[in-house]
This record gives sequence, structure tokens and C-alpha cells, in this order.
Amino acid sequence: MGFTCEFLPCAHLKTLILAYKSVSQHAARESTFVTWDFSEQLKQWGPKATYQPVSLSAAREYCREVTTEHYENFSVVSRLLPKELHPHFQSVYAFCRWSDDLGDEVADHGESLELLAWWREELAACEKGDPKHPVFVALRETIHEYEIPREPFENLISAFEQDQTKGSYATHEELRDYCRRSADPVGRIVLYLFREATPENFELSDRICTGLQLANFWQDVARDDEIGRVYLPQEDRDQFGYTADMFGQKCSTPEFLELLKHEVSIARQYLLSGRPLVDQLPTQYQVDIDLFVRGGLCILDRIEQVEFRTWETRPVVTKGDGVKLFLFAVLRKWGRRLKLVSAYPEVAPPMLREEVSA
Repeated sequence: MGFTCEFLPCAHLKTLILAYKSVSQHAARESTFVTWDFSEQLKQWGPKATYQPVSLSAAREYCREVTTEHYENFSVVSRLLPKELHPHFQSVYAFCRWSDDLGDEVADHGESLELLAWWREELAACEKGDPKHPVFVALRETIHEYEIPREPFENLISAFEQDQTKGSYATHEELRDYCRRSADPVGRIVLYLFREATPENFELSDRICTGLQLANFWQDVARDDEIGRVYLPQEDRDQFGYTADMFGQKCSTPEFLELLKHEVSIARQYLLSGRPLVDQLPTQYQVDIDLFVRGGLCILDRIEQVEFRTWETRPVVTKGDGVKLFLFAVLRKWGRRLKLVSAYPEVAPPMLREEVSA
């Protein structure tokens, strides 16, 4: 599922990549490897392709171009991040981009599962020190340098596999389990890149990532329905009397409006409960994570502004919103340096879910 003027790059990464494309983004250059047509990518680099092994420098260039080929307001590599992190963020993005497209850009679910199984084998080869695909040639260096375990990458692949077999969720806990694998792992990978991978930071990052995933679900109710996915938990639909017949009408009934108001509140509270992570990180990373949180809250604000009518209107974070968020985050960074403000002085409202308030 593509995005226009979005906060995050691709369907399952909506909630994940922690960086911002600054106003002064470098001009696009002609691609050595990449003009992104995923069917062509599969022909060139897929399991049936024959190609010579690529060097680390060529692999990094491939990942860089995969990243810059996808023009979004919020890019994977922020100009505010240390330069040495850029190729590592790009290798993580390229892994996620390929994983996402193997799940979403292949029409046949059975074929998609086969390709994701191949992708898992490529990950295993990477771990053993024998990567072949350019993404894994670059990613191997990232994994080695920052001592990133295999688990978060495995969890992401697992979530993309689940998309091929499961299109709806009975309970919030089922949906939360999906978010633990589709959203939370990339936040944890980013913490490894920041060398801030602690249990406390993981917990806060997980809340932010889940909040962003939920925000994008509620933004994209109509789009997800078009591809056979319903993320509104059945238990919540039952609670608000939103029946299957009402869902089939694909319009914002009073029951739907109350249901989505409830879901937006939960997503907001996940984000609010995770935002203390900003103050706990080194200064050079705070703007990116601040933007990550504020971008998710901005999506929720836009949903509220259309009165939760996301069947008829898809709320978006505009370029103007992005500039404002960026400037505000930078000002807050300098305020924190001068000890004038904390990242978020406000008190979060009471949690609706025990897990969020725990």
C-alpha cells in the first residue's frame, strides 16, 4: 500500500522507521541499480535470478538508492542523525522494503509465502556470514557492527507471513501481538543502532511503535478493506454495536464513529505512554524520535478533525505539517539543552488498557 505525504514509508513500516526527511533533502540522483518496480526487482535479485556477488560498497549503494527512490516527506535517514549511521539505516530500510513488498506486492498469497520463506533463508545465510542478496551483504555489516540479534528481523518476516493468512482480529490482544511483530521490531533495531538497547527503552519504544501502527490502521480503514484486511478488533466492534452489515456499507455510521473514537484514544495513549523515551536518549537522537511521536499524534489529530469519518476521507500529514513538526522538534531540542523544557511536560491521560498503563 503506497502513501502520499505520509509520515512513514510503506505498509507495515508506517509505524517503524524513526527518521525525518529534512527540507534540505539532497537532490535525487540517477540510479545505478534501482528504478523501483518490484516485479523487475524480483527478476534481477529474486530466488530465480542469477547474479554475481556484489561488494559491500555496491550493496550499500543499492540500499541507499532503494531508500532515496521512495520519495516521502519523512525519509529513513535524517540529516540530523550522525553521518556514520546513514548506511546502516539504509540497510535496515532496504530489508524492510523488500520484506514489505514480498508480502504486499505479490498478488498470490501462496507465492508470497514462498518468497518470504526464501527471504528467511537469505537472512539465515546472512547470519552465517554468507550473504548473497545485496540487501543482506549490507545488512550483515550493520548486524555485526551493532550486535543486532536475529529475532527482530525474524519477527518482521513472521508478520508479513501472517498477512497472507489472517485478515481480521478477534481481540485487541490479537492485534497487539501482530504489532509486536510488525511494528515493535524496527523500533528495537533502531535502538541497537543508537547503542541504547535497554529493557526500559525497549518498553517505551514498543509503545510508540504500536501507537503509530494503530494510528495508521485507523487512518487507512478504507484502504485496508480494499485488500481484505480488517484491523478493527471484533470485540470492539461488538462493544459499540458495529455489525457486519454496517461494515459492509463502508460508510461512517454513528456506531463506527464511536468505535473509531475509542480506537484513536487507545492509539494516542500508547504514544503518550512511550514518549518519555525522547528524554532518555542522547541529544543527537532526540529530534528524530520526537518527530516519530509527534507525527503519530498528528495523524490522530487529523482523524479527529474529519470527525473520525475515515471511510469517506483519508486524513494525511501534509508537507506543511511536516515542516511545523520538524521546526517544533528542533526548538524543543534546544530548549532541553538549555534545560528550559522537558520533551513532554504534559501529563498523559489515564490509560484505557491495563497494558498501556502498566
